[in-house]
Parts: sequence; structure tokens; C-alpha cells
Amino acid sequence: MAQLKSIKKWFWWHRWTSLICTLFLLMLCITGLPLIFGDEIDGWLNPTHYATLPKDTPMADLDGMVKVAHGRYPKQLVAFIFVDDDEPQVLVNMSPTWNPVDPLRHSLQFDSRTGKLLNDEPPFSQKPASFIDIMLDLHRGLFLDLPGELFLGLMGVLFVISIISGVVLYGPFMKKLDFGTIRSDKSRRLKWLDLHNLLGIATAVWLLVVGTTGVMNELSTPLFGIWQMTDVKAMLSKYQGKPLVKQDGLSSVQAAYNTTQNTLPGMQIMSMVYPGNTFGSPYHYLVWTKGNTPLTSQLFSPVLVDAKSGKLAAVVKMPVYLRTLELSRPLHFGNYGGIPLKVIWVLFDLVAIVMLISGVYLWVVRRKFYRNYFERLAEAELTEPHPKQLDHETKF
Repeated sequence: MAQLKSIKKWFWWHRWTSLICTLFLLMLCITGLPLIFGDEIDGWLNPTHYATLPKDTPMADLDGMVKVAHGRYPKQLVAFIFVDDDEPQVLVNMSPTWNPVDPLRHSLQFDSRTGKLLNDEPPFSQKPASFIDIMLDLHRGLFLDLPGELFLGLMGVLFVISIISGVVLYGPFMKKLDFGTIRSDKSRRLKWLDLHNLLGIATAVWLLVVGTTGVMNELSTPLFGIWQMTDVKAMLSKYQGKPLVKQDGLSSVQAAYNTTQNTLPGMQIMSMVYPGNTFGSPYHYLVWTKGNTPLTSQLFSPVLVDAKSGKLAAVVKMPVYLRTLELSRPLHFGNYGGIPLKVIWVLFDLVAIVMLISGVYLWVVRRKFYRNYFERLAEAELTEPHPKQLDHETKF
């Protein structure tokens, strides 16, 4: 009887956590399919033609690119510079104000090897969202920004609970059957139940990995906010009272780039956030770097370069919870092993979609057997030392 009560508790948790999160998980699995190949799809839909040059061609001077950008928009601010490591391009992001959601913010695209302006993109408010952008916004937060991210994070927690409870239930409910048994000679619903159980237990590890990393990703905004309000604020406290640095008084951005490269020779520079940016420092260039290996390429190290003198100010140590977040992001979409791992992620995603749809089907077509299932199981335990396997028609 004690075992029966334990099974009933786990079954309750599995049933209700699954029912609450299933539709949202279906949406996440469907939108996640194109996001696995997001970079490849974006490159196919929005191709850019670059000059044919040797692979070891050095990067052009960043100050020259910034000069061209200021020449086109003399009254605007440079918010940040993005240095692409996949394509030979540099994006100079500009905005009339420091408002991070200013509708007139825009980017200028340069060839990183020649410094030639390739594209002067329209403001983000006038630029149609790409297919991948739409999928990402829906997948990340249901188009609701932080509230949507936190809600989907909660759905992710329920999903993890449903997977764990399903694994716990699999043994007791299938102990009289061989692993992977599909009772094709029984009712259609029973065949779907066996398939649902098999797909769930076979992909349990992958589902747990994707579920937990998904929850971590949904918490990225508050986690980075905590970091800025604690570690970053304490680090910048010694600069309080000093005059803010204006853009016409900045040191060379190329010199800040070179200083960072010399300080961290094994790292790649991703972006350079200008002083005054909401996501940076009022007194420094905030230079984001990453490693060169598949693993370290997901670990970012921020560097502060004094915006007036151009000298190194600090190499910032990231807290453990942000390191965990950084590692979880590529694992969620299978970005560690190139195309082969992405293909495996797609296959697992398709299996998860079938499992979720089968779970909805099993709930919709449930029968009166639900009401007396546990009474039958209790009676079997009381009358037989080793109860026979019942025809299980319970979703788990």
C-alpha cells in the first residue's frame, strides 16, 4: 500500500505538470526547429557578398569605420561595435540617444578586411523582422519580453518535473513488460500509451538537458541584472564623482581593441560597448571576448579599457551563475558540435513533438478506466504477492 500511495503521488505530479505545460512545450519544440539552424537559415535568406581575399587578411582599422559612420550621422552616438567571427563583417550600431530601445537605432555594415561600407541598414523600427527573429522572440518570451520569459521559465520547470516523475513511474508500470514493448495487439489507445512511454524514457536525458538549459536561458535577463547591480556596481564605485566621458573625447577604439588582444591573446573579441551605453560603463570601453575552442567559445570574458587613456582597467571575472548560463545557451540548441550535432538535435526535437502530441491524445480520449485504475491495482496487491501486469491505460 505504501508503494501504491507513492505511485499515486508521482502520477498526480506527472499528470498535472504535463497537462499545464504541454501546449507551451509544443510551441517551443516547433519554434525551436528552425532556431537550431538559425545562422544557416539567416545566411540563406539574407546573403551578403564579400570581396574575395586571402583568409589571413588582417582586419581594417576600426577608427576608420567609426569615422565613416560619424560622417553619415554626425549627431548620433555610437552604441557598440560588433565584430563577427563567422563572416568578415563589422557592425557599427548607432542611435540618437542612449535609450536601448530607441526606434531610430540602426547599424552600418562594413567589410572587416577592407573597411568598406557594405550596407547602411534602416532603423530597427522600420526594418521588417526576419523569420528567425520572429521565431526567436516567440520561443524566448511569447513576444512579451521579460514577463513572457519568466512565464516560459516556469513552464520549463513544470516540464522538468513531468520528465522526472515520468522516469520514476516507468519502472512500476512496465515491470512485467520488456523494455520498448509496443502492445500492437491491444487497443489503439494502449499502443499510443506504449509509444508515448517508450519515446519519453528513450529521450529522458535529452529532454532533461534541453528543459534545464531552457529554464536557465529564460533567466538570463534577471541574472545579468543581478550581476550589474552587484559586481559591476561595486567595481565602478571608485569612479563615482568623475566627469562622464563624451564621445568627442574618447581615445582610439582601435587602440582599445589592440590593448585587449595583447592582454588576452588566446581570446576573440566579439563586441566593444561604448562608454555611456546602458549595458556598459560610463567611463570605459566594455570589450567582450570569448575563447577559440568549441567549449571556451561559449565562455565570455569582459574587459574594461579606460575610455580616455586607452589603458587596460580590468579583466572582469564572471560569477559562476553567469558561467553556467553561458554554457547552457549553446547546449540548448546543439551548437557545440557543428552540423552533425544540430541534426541530432532536430531528430530529438521531432521525437519530443510526437511524444507531446501523443500525451495530449491520451488525455483527450481517456476512458472511465481512470476512475477505477488504482482500485484495481490495490486489489491486485492485496490478493496476489506479485500482482499481474494490468492493461495500463494511464498517461504518464
